[in-house]
Amino acid sequence: MPATEGRLHQACLDLLSGSDIQFNRHSRLDIALVKNLPLALVFLPAADIPTFVGEGRVDLGITGRDQVAEHECVVPPTATTGVEEVLDLGFGKCALQVQVPAKGSLAKPEDLIGKNVVTSFTNLAEEYFRKLEAEQAGGAANGTSDGKAKLKTIIKYVGGSVEAACALGVADGIVDLVESGETMRAAGLKAISTVVSSSAILIKSKHASDPKLVELITARIKGVITAQKYVLCTYNVERSKLDAARKITPGRRAPTVNALEEDGWVAVQAMVLSEGYCDCHGQVDRDWRE
Repeated sequence: MPATEGRLHQACLDLLSGSDIQFNRHSRLDIALVKNLPLALVFLPAADIPTFVGEGRVDLGITGRDQVAEHECVVPPTATTGVEEVLDLGFGKCALQVQVPAKGSLAKPEDLIGKNVVTSFTNLAEEYFRKLEAEQAGGAANGTSDGKAKLKTIIKYVGGSVEAACALGVADGIVDLVESGETMRAAGLKAISTVVSSSAILIKSKHASDPKLVELITARIKGVITAQKYVLCTYNVERSKLDAARKITPGRRAPTVNALEEDGWVAVQAMVLSEGYCDCHGQVDRDWRE
């Protein structure tokens, strides 16, 4: 899992806690032994996780989809190598986007061809602009390109503060991750294209050392993610209106219905998606709730 402190790191820790994976990590160590399961946790930079998992050194990993895509530009997956995406974890949503000065003359990605582009994702940026150059030249079908062709666009790597590159005169445009867009706007930039959409994902090796343990951990994590998506909706309704109420709160499989002491009334419990809970609750409350 990602080693650095921060919001995503904490989200990973919360996910492991919810999965009952108990461990103590020493502040100076990047490995922690799990107390209640025969496994060890390895804390690595997010960019390194696809390599360790893809080579079978680690069975499961949590990283960004952008990091997997960046890795696969250099080491394409095969039937026996690379990683498999198991689950979208639902947090860390962002997009790797092409950005240019908001008040400048550059308005579309093609305007950056032949210019300086700064990024931390050099492989994805090179792949993106290579396809763009091929499309503009009309030399490749469906946006594919000859990997041996010389790239006109100059891709420069920086490890951080990518958004400052344009203001400092280092770049004409950048390729960087955007979450809320606040940092981008503060730097006087605007997005003109998306290279890849990303979020935190669970990945696994194609050669797991203990497939049964991998299956167990995966099932626990899936359970936590599912539980986070649903809330319990409970209400009383007249039995004559039960079929209509079920259409509003169908539950994951089916609602739980229990008879009440008062004739003609039942208690209903149903798991509903949290994002739609207010709508369901409001409709039930207006029409049928006691």
